Amino acid sequence: MSQIEVSISIGERTFEVACQEGEQQFLQAAAKLLDTEAQVLVSSIGRMPESRLLLMSGLMLADKTGGLEESLKEAEDVIAGLREEIAVLKAAPAPEPEKVEVQVEVEVPVVPDEVQDVLAELAARAEAIAASVSEKTSETNNA
Repeated sequence: MSQIEVSISIGERTFEVACQEGEQQFLQAAAKLLDTEAQVLVSSIGRMPESRLLLMSGLMLADKTGGLEESLKEAEDVIAGLREEIAVLKAAPAPEPEKVEVQVEVEVPVVPDEVQDVLAELAARAEAIAASVSEKTSETNNA
């Protein structure tokens, strides 16, 4: 693949950067993330040397990335724990039904209330984790 020149803007400054053909979108998305941090610095501090602006913007972006990585690790740990808990529950013998209800001459076992409560809690926790991971993923993709 050949290299092409792409014009990016960071902190009200324009740079010409080379990248492989087809990678322009990734470069521009990365530049947008860096520019977002640079704009915070420009608006709060004002004009500063280019090297310091890029350094500070990069450090701010690295700090955010580190926080997201930590949150992701915590979410992965919770998911791993939930998977273990599910495996234990699946391996456990089925509880004896407490009572049997008759419907159209068919016996239907009733699931004990405590099992229903545990399953509902696991489902709620899994959905909360999935929503959190989805939110963090969309924030990362949109930033």
